[in-house]
Amino acid sequence: MPSRRAVIGGVFASGVVAGLFGCTAAPEPTLQADPTFARKIVTYPSPEPAGTILIDPGSHFLYLVQGNGQAIRYGVGVGAEGFSWSGVAAVHTKQEWPDWYPPAEMLARKPELREHMVQLQSGIGMPGGPDNPIGARAMYLWQGNKDTLYRIHGTNDPTTIGHNISSGCIRLTNEDVVDLYNRTPIGTKVIVLATATTTAAAAAQ
Repeated sequence: MPSRRAVIGGVFASGVVAGLFGCTAAPEPTLQADPTFARKIVTYPSPEPAGTILIDPGSHFLYLVQGNGQAIRYGVGVGAEGFSWSGVAAVHTKQEWPDWYPPAEMLARKPELREHMVQLQSGIGMPGGPDNPIGARAMYLWQGNKDTLYRIHGTNDPTTIGHNISSGCIRLTNEDVVDLYNRTPIGTKVIVLATATTTAAAAAQ
């Protein structure tokens, strides 16, 4: 019988995940993230106040504004559908080692997943932990009282950073998402740029 990690990894690698639950990546990392996308402080002039998060899916970077024309830049992986949503949101909730709940449509297409899931508080899913493709942390973005279904989360496959994998959210390495999580309070403003928008700062770096 294939292992849970192998089965889940095959599902994500095949790109069958959709929407919120498609924003994750294949488990079982074998390589490190591309050093081009390593976290670092960069020059990033912005009218936004310190603490604001700006995400540029087209260049695969997330910026945490520091003020004084600087930002902490993180490399990110995005989904094919990650480009379809842009706008302004806020961090509504945060979770450490979040659970993963596959949608009913996925379980219908991939019934073999059920044997690797358990009954959790909110339904059938996978408990948070190192094997969970959502990664070490998650931040859930809302606009007012409405969930955007857009998330910033970790991944246990750092090789997906800098790539368009599956559909949905923004992923960082587990190390980077923990760093960002610790710097990001509830209510933080998040700006997701349109796909065609590439900031001058990103282009120059």
